[in-house]
Amino acid sequence: MTPYNAPQQEFLFLLKDVFGYEQHADQLGFDEASLDVVEMVLPEAAKFFEEQVAPTNQACDQQGATLSNNIVSPPSALDGVYQQMIGAGWTALSGKAEYGGAGFPGLVGLVVQEIMQTSNLALSLLPLLSSGVVHALDLHANDDQKDTYLSKLVTGEWSGTMNLTEPQAGTDLGAIKTRAVAHGDHYKISGQKIFITWGDHEYADNIVHLVLARTPDAPRGTKGISMFIVPKYLVNEDGSLGARNDLKAVGLEHKLGIHASPTCIMQFGDEGGATGYLVGEENYGLVYMFAMMNAARLAVGHQGVAVSERAYQQAVGYALDRVQSPVPGMDKSATIIHHPDVRRMLMQMRALTEAGRALSFEAYACEDRSHHHDDESTRKQNALMVEVLTPLVKAWCTESSLEVTSLGLQIHGGMGFIEETGAAQHYRDARILPIYEGTNGIQALDFIGRKTLRDGGTGVTMLLDACHATAAEIATIDDQGKALGQALIDAIEQCDQALEYVLAHPQEAEAIAFNTMMLFANTACFWMMVRSAQAAMQGESSRFNTQKLATVNYFKSQILPRNTTYLAALQAGSAEIMALNADDFSRD
Repeated sequence: MTPYNAPQQEFLFLLKDVFGYEQHADQLGFDEASLDVVEMVLPEAAKFFEEQVAPTNQACDQQGATLSNNIVSPPSALDGVYQQMIGAGWTALSGKAEYGGAGFPGLVGLVVQEIMQTSNLALSLLPLLSSGVVHALDLHANDDQKDTYLSKLVTGEWSGTMNLTEPQAGTDLGAIKTRAVAHGDHYKISGQKIFITWGDHEYADNIVHLVLARTPDAPRGTKGISMFIVPKYLVNEDGSLGARNDLKAVGLEHKLGIHASPTCIMQFGDEGGATGYLVGEENYGLVYMFAMMNAARLAVGHQGVAVSERAYQQAVGYALDRVQSPVPGMDKSATIIHHPDVRRMLMQMRALTEAGRALSFEAYACEDRSHHHDDESTRKQNALMVEVLTPLVKAWCTESSLEVTSLGLQIHGGMGFIEETGAAQHYRDARILPIYEGTNGIQALDFIGRKTLRDGGTGVTMLLDACHATAAEIATIDDQGKALGQALIDAIEQCDQALEYVLAHPQEAEAIAFNTMMLFANTACFWMMVRSAQAAMQGESSRFNTQKLATVNYFKSQILPRNTTYLAALQAGSAEIMALNADDFSRD
């Protein structure tokens, strides 16, 4: 199995040349995160995760997590690794300094997050969920709750989860039945939650569960949901840990991938009710939880990038070593990387991965500016851009990860179908990404509904205006810049046609949502690739910049044409999609 090497040159290129990190770090609150500091931190992060975490990935997959007597045991290959990770501060890099974090921009945190995710995707889910809990509590908890929980969560001494789904309620959270009954200064929580990522383990001293539940007089549906802090161990007034709460893991899901991540069935209140503390006001729980979910959606999108990077590196390593058949111009059998179809697959993997990474970086840069920029109007514009980009990042990057990891398996040939090579693991691990934190169908509905129809296209028009500006800028450089700029303009015009159709046919929104989202996402990815090309063209002549331009031009010729199909499909409307009645799908 090819060792993982963090693409540090790619990260620094994006930070410095595409996103202007020195100016980015001048925003409020980033005083200790200068470019010089970042250039020292990233090699250390790469060294830690390459040496300590990446080698555990395949063994973790083979060992998996286990449950015995309601105690969850992660795979032994991870013993001590999480403690090393939090001890080195890697999970707290972009946490607020007031809670023990390093206060780095989210953009820098994203780089370390990717290195972590690529090293071991299943393990990376543990700090990812904790980060989401921190985000939700920082926005909506009261001061006492923040004082009690945030510092321990930021440093990783305690971990966090979110508990939404129940056996009878998947995406339809309005159907949840978990109950919360007031009991003095707290609530008694009873019910069952499923699909709880890292719902139980012994790596952290405490686990802070955020649980959605209903109070007795709550309205029906999603308007009657409240959010509660339900810790594994109760916390005493002095901050020490007290009694074990009335909750436990009663089952582990047997999954296709991410075997090292315990996905738990959690039972609350078997012995009278788990102690829970209301966050904010009753019946606003779903609003509060969405703060966590939106952050998680961006993180899951980047998981797609991370697993794609690992699959790409392994495929390149295999293609450089595997000898198979002669090629024109060579007298003897050559390594398969000399075969044009293998080159096609490798270029496809490379272009999709780099495009997704750049789009994800843009979303995180906007997120930073939405909180730290000193101009209020700029903060608002960036907040809107984050809203627009979130479903695009989550869906496009995770859909692409399936294609990339499948191609990686294909390059290995028959050996890719054999578990020992590790290529199949990447494909299996990636398969969950389009499903969780809101399926990609849900992302499409969000994009076409909340992000397009609700405001008449204001948000997506802002995105297209930014694309137009880049097209105009790169066209002034040279003929190659003109060609890239024109291709971007053509893609923008396809998005304009799609927007016109969507606004004129709102009754077809649900049927055409996915193709609409993928059209805009593919265009947004090309926009970011053009920005990357612009930086490479304006930089010094180097092997890296030559590679970047080749990858961008590959995207233009081989991936961007998908826009034509997306546009034609959505303009065809819903007639063929809805042509069969529900009972017509049966073979009976």
